[in-house]
Amino acid sequence: MHELTLEWQESGRIKRETIRDRQISKYPGTVRIGRDPVRCDVVLSDPTVSGLHVEIFFNPATGTFAIRNLRDTNPPLVDGRSLSYGEASLSQGSSIYLGQLELKVIAVSLAPSNNSIPPTILMPPQVQVALQQPAPASVSYGLQCPTCQRISPYDRIDFGCLWCGTSLAAAASVLMKHHGN
Repeated sequence: MHELTLEWQESGRIKRETIRDRQISKYPGTVRIGRDPVRCDVVLSDPTVSGLHVEIFFNPATGTFAIRNLRDTNPPLVDGRSLSYGEASLSQGSSIYLGQLELKVIAVSLAPSNNSIPPTILMPPQVQVALQQPAPASVSYGLQCPTCQRISPYDRIDFGCLWCGTSLAAAASVLMKHHGN
């Protein structure tokens, strides 16, 4: 799992928030930051921060966390540059100003990518022929979570694992056990 930790000072207290690549949020795939508790996952009280200011997400294509501006006015400053549109990569030590509030990226942890997609299992031809026949009505398949190994129904693929929230996009398809047949 990939993680990015933000730190800032608010009302005289230091606050921290860790953002994960597969984090459950109001807008799956991103973590939104601003003053509005209805639209934001990380709520800040500073009056110079917009209601919905930015979103942070993990970009698998670049293997980095990135920030995206969600405002036409009051753009964030990322590492000293105004981010009026588009995205900017974040790394440990990055500085983000939302209005007058400074957030610092104090840690970035990137997990090795070799375990993110389950390996493909090649089957001998005789097994493939057997699999081409229709399955009995009592057989169904589910998605095995790559993190907690629990099995969720296919209709959860867009929502993530019921137990730990991990994305099921790369989950292995497995035979679900039925009781009482």
